Formats: sequence, structure tokens, C-alpha cells
Amino acid sequence: METYDNWWEEKRSAYLYGILAENEKNILHKKLFLDLQQAAEKQAGLWEKRMKDATLQTPAFAPDLRTLIVVGLVKFFGTESMHRILSAMKIRGMSVFTRFHSEHKHTSTSTSSNLRAAVFGVNDGLISNMSLILGIAGANADHHFIILAGVAGLLAGACSMGAGEYISVRSQREVFEYQIAIEKQELEEYPEEEMEELSLIYQARSIPKVEADKLAQIMISNPETGLATLAREELGLNPDDLVSPTGAMISSFISFGLGAVVPLLPFLFGAHSWNLIASISLTAITLFIIGTIVSLFSNRNPILLGLRMLTIGAVAGGLTYFIGRLVGI
Repeated sequence: METYDNWWEEKRSAYLYGILAENEKNILHKKLFLDLQQAAEKQAGLWEKRMKDATLQTPAFAPDLRTLIVVGLVKFFGTESMHRILSAMKIRGMSVFTRFHSEHKHTSTSTSSNLRAAVFGVNDGLISNMSLILGIAGANADHHFIILAGVAGLLAGACSMGAGEYISVRSQREVFEYQIAIEKQELEEYPEEEMEELSLIYQARSIPKVEADKLAQIMISNPETGLATLAREELGLNPDDLVSPTGAMISSFISFGLGAVVPLLPFLFGAHSWNLIASISLTAITLFIIGTIVSLFSNRNPILLGLRMLTIGAVAGGLTYFIGRLVGI
């Protein structure tokens, strides 16, 4: 059964490479996909020979529904827009649509992404719990119920965010690990074919064939380096930079909780007439600060983004407050 599955995957890859070549305008990319189609057909032939040696009948290839859907999307949106989905289907050469720089640059990008996620996690907790507290306050609930609602909103939201992030990252990591495991198996069984595919990718990046062959040979000569290179160049993955689902879960939980505690803080100092005003003021200041931080990622005016974030929070909080007033009355 494993032999048949490997044969079918190679036949599907060859079929998709042909579609990609038909819809590719870049000459180098078109040549890459045509060459990869030949390489996939060659590997499919090796699996077909194994089936014949085991006296197994080789059926005619027919694309499944998922493959047909992806083909339709590629024809409509183009290969570059679909390159992540194609990578998940073990289609090689998708790294021509990505840009890998030095390890320092890659690490900086990863750090920037983590910081961005943390900022938006704080923002989610801030707006959602602020809206909840204002809704409860608008219903004329006493101090005890406001604190109870705020704590419940903080814990429920943080747990939900953490669990959702864990499931999402874990599922994605399992897909990546599966792809890398398949790549490792193929590297062990067919090093020459993998070397040829790697050379084709380098040639698609305008590297002369002789130099591309030498570079591919150097990369494949060391198993660890070869696997890491193939994962980056063929799958668009960095094996050393797979996100930890536990780390993502903890980060989401903490960032959401930090944001959610802000509107709750004034109520923790006892029941006073100024609790609600202080909560709104503290939340507004924090929203403005978050907006200015977001401007670092978008190269926009920090004052304008701060005011935009403040406006969004005001609309959300005001809406829930008046709904609370209506329900309370």
C-alpha cells in the first residue's frame, strides 16, 4: 500500500507540474516545472517497477477532488498566490516565490513576527474585556459582579486564545514534520534525483547549470545539510525554526491576559465612584499606545494609528455599554 501511495503522489506531482508550467509566464519558472515534471515521472516509474516486481497491478492515474480544486485555484489566482498550499501537497520549487536571506535576517523576521503577535494579543484582550466590563457596568451591576465578569472574561478569553493557538500551531507543525520526514526518506533512497531537483531550482534562479550542479552536489553530500537545504528550497520550510505549539499557547495566554487585566485594574482597588472613569481612561491610553506600536510594523503615522485604535475601542466599548444599559433597564 505504501508503494502505491508513493507512486500516486509522484503521479499527482507530475500532473500538477504540468498545470503549473501551462499557467506560468516566467520562462525560468516554466522550465523548472517542466523539468520537475520529468523528474516526478521518473520517480513514479521507479515505484511502478516496484509494484510490478511485487506482482501488483498499476492502475491508471486520476486526480482526486482536492487536486482538481487546487488546479482550478491555480488557474484563477496563479501559482504564486497558491504556493503555500502547493508546498503542503509536496510540490517542489515553491521557494522561488519566497525570499530567504541570511540567518540573522531570518531570525530578525521571526522575532518581529512574534512581537507583532504579542502586540495584537494584548490588543484583543484589552478590547474584549473592556467591552465586557462596560457592558456589565452599563447594566448597573454592583462592584462585585463587575470584578467577577472581568476575571471570568480574562480567564475564558486567555484560555480560548491559548488553546486555539496550540491547536493551530500543532497542526501546522505536524504537517511540516511530515513533509520533512518524506523528504528525508527520499534523500536516503534517491540522492541523485534529489540533487537533480535541487539543481533545477538553482537554475530557475538564473544560476548557470554547471554551477547549479556543483552547488547541489555540495549541499547533498552532507545528509543534515542536504535535508535542511531541500526543506528550504523545495518546501519553503526551515527545519530549525519550527514554532513550538506550547510556546505559542503560553505566549497567547499571557499576552491576552495582560491586555484583559488593564480595564479591570481600577476595580481591584475597592468600590469607588471613579472606578469606571479610571478604567475607561486607562484603557484609552493603552489603546493609543498599542496603535503607536502597531505603526512600527506598517510604517504609518503613529499618531493616526493610535487615534484609529482608540476609535475602534471606543466604538466597541460604547456599543456594549449601551446594550448593557438597555438590558439593565
